[in-house]
Amino acid sequence: MQKFSYKMNIITPFTWRKGASLSATFLFCLLVSVACKKKENTLGKNNIDQNDLLQSATTDTFSLVTFSYVSDSIISDNPPFGVLGSYNDPVFGRYNAEIYTQIRLSGANPEFGDISGIVVDSFVLALEYVGANSFYGEIGDQTIEVFELGEDLHIDSTYYSKDIKALTGLDLVVPGMEVLEMNTSYLTVVDNDTIDPQLRIHLNTAKADAFIAEADAGTAFSDNDAFINYFKGLLIKTNNFGQSSGQGGAFYFNMTDPATKLTIYYTQDGEQKEYDFLINSSCADFNHVDIDNSMTDVETVINDTIPGQETFYAQSFGSRAVVQIPGLDNIPNNAIVHTATLFLPTQYQSGTKYAPGFDVSIAITETGGDSQLFGYGTAPYSAYTKGFEIDLRTYVQGLINNQLENNGLIISPILHNTSAERIIFNGPLTSNKEKPFLKILYTEF
Repeated sequence: MQKFSYKMNIITPFTWRKGASLSATFLFCLLVSVACKKKENTLGKNNIDQNDLLQSATTDTFSLVTFSYVSDSIISDNPPFGVLGSYNDPVFGRYNAEIYTQIRLSGANPEFGDISGIVVDSFVLALEYVGANSFYGEIGDQTIEVFELGEDLHIDSTYYSKDIKALTGLDLVVPGMEVLEMNTSYLTVVDNDTIDPQLRIHLNTAKADAFIAEADAGTAFSDNDAFINYFKGLLIKTNNFGQSSGQGGAFYFNMTDPATKLTIYYTQDGEQKEYDFLINSSCADFNHVDIDNSMTDVETVINDTIPGQETFYAQSFGSRAVVQIPGLDNIPNNAIVHTATLFLPTQYQSGTKYAPGFDVSIAITETGGDSQLFGYGTAPYSAYTKGFEIDLRTYVQGLINNQLENNGLIISPILHNTSAERIIFNGPLTSNKEKPFLKILYTEF
């Protein structure tokens, strides 16, 4: 279940009047109606009968209540991609993402032959980047750690971003090779072949020796069930203690790409060979994410809705933005909505490292407060307006028809459970030029 709680601001009711624009200033605790002039309507000219427009009303002066809350249970198993890395956000605080995953055999009962003649050259965990821009923050060095799991994962289980699984043994990364440059644009060369960019983590070859010995004399390599019982999986994480504000980044990896795998490179009787372990869609995996908003404005808004009238926030795996529009309850119940557009401006300068993403998702609840979220739709980011324009026509008409409850809209990065994106929204009381607004064109019948 998705949950949120908040202190409701007091809203002064106002009267809906057909044919005139409503007006209300955005105040901290009390929203009071004031006069404003009706604006010329240009929405829907091409698809609305002009005679109907003469009987229509337009308003863009709805009072908005804006704030943020924190999701306490983000499902993160079998995500579109794995998220790894940490960064210290100057506004949101510290973000750290880790990957839990199983690995599987590429074939049952592998034949290694006479293992006495085998020398393991390297044992490499390869993670394929999703693409050239598959990161949030900045590229650069990060300290990688890999641990063997001491607890089972299950493909049919639900895992949350706060879940932690038991570990066994020491860090598997080869000492001295734990600091890696995470860079999505560097081509990778393996055995003189140039391949798509990867993060290649060198693990202790003693674990590879143990695998070969088990395959030769044991039963763990007889099938995948036996192997997963023998080797439960990996935790892949970073340890970037002391990152300064503005440093670091989170990176996105394709966990089902064939190039994402664990490989033993070995020499046997002078011949170089390799054996792959797979990481694919049959593997249970999930993202674990820690976010520390302490001592930030984000924490202030989460703890008290009132400051959210100036600025409010949304962050993947963390805070969600809320927009409530009490005045929608006053629309006449015989109104037909032609257009309804909510504009949410953001605080973002083009080219800076913490972009607001390419889309947001919009959700609603049935009863408000502690309720299940239901997806309403998505909205793209406009680089021109530096904000999100959300089409609410269906939503507003649903309220008028008593098909929905007016509990507000919940706004999140489109990849809320599989990215590191965050968004700073201007509230109605912002000191910035652009303020959020809702504009509706309707006709009474």
